[in-house]
Amino acid sequence: MAVAAPGDRWRALLRVVLAVGLAVILAMALPVTGGHAKPKPSPKQLRKELSELQKNSDKLIAEYYSSRHELQKVEKAEKAARERLRVAQADFERESAQLRLMAAEQYISGGHGAIPAMFGEIDLNGLALVEALTAEQGARLRGFTEVRDRHQRARTEAKTRADELSDRVEELADQKKAAEKVIDKMKDRIDRLYPTPGVRRPDGSWVPQLPSGPDNITPRMRLVKTLIAERFGVPYGIGCYRAIQDGGEHPLGRACDFMLSRGGAMPSAAEARRGDEISAWAIKNARRLGIMYIIYKQRIWHVGTGAWRGMSNRGGTTANHYDHPHISVY
Repeated sequence: MAVAAPGDRWRALLRVVLAVGLAVILAMALPVTGGHAKPKPSPKQLRKELSELQKNSDKLIAEYYSSRHELQKVEKAEKAARERLRVAQADFERESAQLRLMAAEQYISGGHGAIPAMFGEIDLNGLALVEALTAEQGARLRGFTEVRDRHQRARTEAKTRADELSDRVEELADQKKAAEKVIDKMKDRIDRLYPTPGVRRPDGSWVPQLPSGPDNITPRMRLVKTLIAERFGVPYGIGCYRAIQDGGEHPLGRACDFMLSRGGAMPSAAEARRGDEISAWAIKNARRLGIMYIIYKQRIWHVGTGAWRGMSNRGGTTANHYDHPHISVY
């Protein structure tokens, strides 16, 4: 048997080392899941999640309504407490004026004791005035004491009710936010129950579709329009197909404008927020729904860029897309 030369042995050993090294590198590169992406949730899973969210939502909404009812009772009690304080304040000021007048008359008529010394700044709650006037005005002093105590109780009650009202308002706001979060999650699950129409290529892009139906838009655009209309309302209307060949997607049935005002007017603050919410939702769901780009507030967001980019001034509220988000699909 021939003996391998030293050089051959080293080359064979090097090949083994390289093979082992390559195997280790490949093993490290593969994900723990065996290289398979996490599967998308099935409609059955989505419906199960939606059912759980529905139960949680019903519970939160029930608590919210109960708290609203309690808040109404607290508001009524707080209003009554403020009214009692108003009456008690008026009584207190009237009785205080009467006591000052009595003290002044006592001093002018030559009264003695603590009254002359206190005349410059009379302490209505102090015992000195009470002792000085008890002999002649006991009944009025007792009445003033009752008014003073009633006034103090009214002030304390009003503050307590105001604090309780503040706490209830904060608690209700927290409950409302919690319920809104659950409702938003439910909306997301409902969105995902609708499969996006059309064929998606391996690189993530979408095969174009032909428009159909009386609205002359593609099935993919129709789904986006439907989801936005159901989720956000869009009270000023949605405009999609138009025959004018302007180089955009409207004549192709692949674009819709979600109006926030009428007649080219700037939208209200609330409607502008609606536009922000529609745009944010479209960005979040762009890849799943085949959305190509969004234009809003003289800016454009294109799938794959991840950021808004400013656009040139086209000369008007509508032309600059301040009164509507524009959404185009593939």
